[in-house]
Amino acid sequence: MTDMTTRAGLSIDSRLASFLESEVLSPLGRDHEAFWQGFAALLAEFAPRNRALLDKREALQAQIDAWHTERAGQPHDPAAYKAFLTEVGYLVPEPGDFTIGTQNVDPEIATMAGPQLVVPILNARFLLNAANARWGSLYDAFYGTDALDAPPARPGGYDEARGAAVIARGRQFLDEAFPLASGSWAELAGREAIALADPSQAVGTTDKGVLLKNNGLHVEVVFDSNTSVGATDPAGIADIVVESALTTIADCEDSVAAVDAEDKLLAYTNWLGIIRGDLSESFDKGGKTLTRTLAGDKTYIDGEGTAQTLKGRSLMFVRNVGHLMTNPAIRLADGSEIPEGIMDAVFTSAISSLDVEGHGKFGNSRCGSIYIVKPKMHGPEECGFTNDLFDAVEDLLGLPRHTIKVGVMDEERRTSANLAACIHAVRDRIVFINTGFLDRTGDEIHTSMRAGPMLRKGAMKGSVWLKSYEARNVAIGLAHGLSGKAQIGKGMWAAPDLMGQMMVEKVGHLNAGANTAWVPSPTAATLHALHYHQIDVFDVQKHLPEPAGLDDLLAIPLADGANWSEEEVREELDNNCQGLLGYVVRWIDQGVGCSKVPDINDIGLMEDRATLRISSQHIANWLLHGVITEAQVMDSLRRMAAKVDAQNAGDPLYLPLTDNEGGAAFSAARELIFKGVEQPSGYTEPLLHAWRLKKKAG
Repeated sequence: MTDMTTRAGLSIDSRLASFLESEVLSPLGRDHEAFWQGFAALLAEFAPRNRALLDKREALQAQIDAWHTERAGQPHDPAAYKAFLTEVGYLVPEPGDFTIGTQNVDPEIATMAGPQLVVPILNARFLLNAANARWGSLYDAFYGTDALDAPPARPGGYDEARGAAVIARGRQFLDEAFPLASGSWAELAGREAIALADPSQAVGTTDKGVLLKNNGLHVEVVFDSNTSVGATDPAGIADIVVESALTTIADCEDSVAAVDAEDKLLAYTNWLGIIRGDLSESFDKGGKTLTRTLAGDKTYIDGEGTAQTLKGRSLMFVRNVGHLMTNPAIRLADGSEIPEGIMDAVFTSAISSLDVEGHGKFGNSRCGSIYIVKPKMHGPEECGFTNDLFDAVEDLLGLPRHTIKVGVMDEERRTSANLAACIHAVRDRIVFINTGFLDRTGDEIHTSMRAGPMLRKGAMKGSVWLKSYEARNVAIGLAHGLSGKAQIGKGMWAAPDLMGQMMVEKVGHLNAGANTAWVPSPTAATLHALHYHQIDVFDVQKHLPEPAGLDDLLAIPLADGANWSEEEVREELDNNCQGLLGYVVRWIDQGVGCSKVPDINDIGLMEDRATLRISSQHIANWLLHGVITEAQVMDSLRRMAAKVDAQNAGDPLYLPLTDNEGGAAFSAARELIFKGVEQPSGYTEPLLHAWRLKKKAG
């Protein structure tokens, strides 16, 4: 039983209360009693408002369900549908012309373009790796991935042939991004011989190299004849170090399994370590104990002979949870759990206040801002609630107004359809909008669950609504002044082992006008950074079209007239069930919220709750409309359980699914499908949390 303590009428996990008081409030010089009294008052105002917003979600969904049910068997009428959505308040009036007023935004967000990492906050090692991914070795990135068009490295030590191919590709990059006044980098005699075609690209010199800059991003060419690579290189170049992940999101949401006070305490402790700059993690590698810490800044001498520094770490966001879930870590006087999103807002902002007030070793924001990503908001009223909540948190912590900035995830249908109004609701604190295909597709399916069977999952990528969604997100952001003040982002590349394919496809995000896009690893960030040298996104943004209308966005991705074969139906069902089981078994049994999960073809994909949402909702939709039967689903689950067991055979912590259908993991997977229609907005959290808590309780 969790040990609870009482503060201002709130029942709080004693470890959590002690942590906040001793590690955060005392260093900030805040009065403990006044804080808890203020927190209780904040909850008294915002917890009921939070509940009312969730009730409105359900009321709107019930009206949409009824509309589709009444018209079952009739052709879809887009005009009538749009009029209905307007009548019930799902669609709201456009706010008119406005420009966001956000101030004090760090350049990594406002005026620079580059990759963005998302990392589970519960894993300190991953968190440190991501924070340190501001700079990455291009040689390592090419040598260790399939991004290099050359044979893989031979086992047994350094492969000189592959190394030569890496060096050649590195020189090619330098020629493209930093052309010399004459000749090629491949012919360079040494550091002293560098003469750039554009001398303004030369920023300065470091201990072992030269610092260059292109499209706002830095590159360090390292000269070191004492290394094996540098000693054999004609120019003495040992590496090319690329400014990579400009920003990183420490995620309390989709990529973690945090269900109670123990989990939340770990999340907040790791965030505190990032903000204070003292987070460290020791681990065994090759029989040696290594300790990872945050990287220091990079120093250089500029052209005037003056010492300068560049940040050695990503600028850090923290992603709070959405409005839906509550958490048992803190209870109100009536015994009810508080909304977890409110708890996150207060706790992560309190911790981040240490940075604002100068208590960190390195400093995160040099502009005195706190950056919070807010996911899964449905429409402008919910964005307005977040704005009001952040006002109240600032008042509670004694922070100037709009210190807390917000990144709005455009991943729910009602937000996409009312994006301008959503931006308007947070217009003085917004610092990013970002699309998320998987969550957005999950909500697309759930919102129109009763309209009919949906397209196959793979076909969704070519659907009318998706193209409109991605284009409108950028166009609406630009129309309201985000360029130069905030990020306009695109979603994750989910295949960390397919870097060659990423290098071909992900450049499309820049051509679409996104000045950041998500990547799954520090190596991917280094490789994706090359795209931003290739393309000036801010120039691209100047030439994009105006926002398109709503008609295409509201096109429901129905499989009208589809005549799938039995084999196609089985293939789709197996694909969904395999991915669902592969993710759920780790979430429930091991508390792993994001990992590289082998898909049905044994390709490792980064899976989080967004991928689970779409898979479970897609099966539930086909089940509801008779495309598949319960018996077919159970048959697929059992066959795919055996496949998932085989894929995890080398994991000593893994508990098999086969012959364990009464276990927590298989039970959760089954309920996500058979109770999928009734889940709020199709979210997976309520069932996952319930089964994870049962698992933790033994």
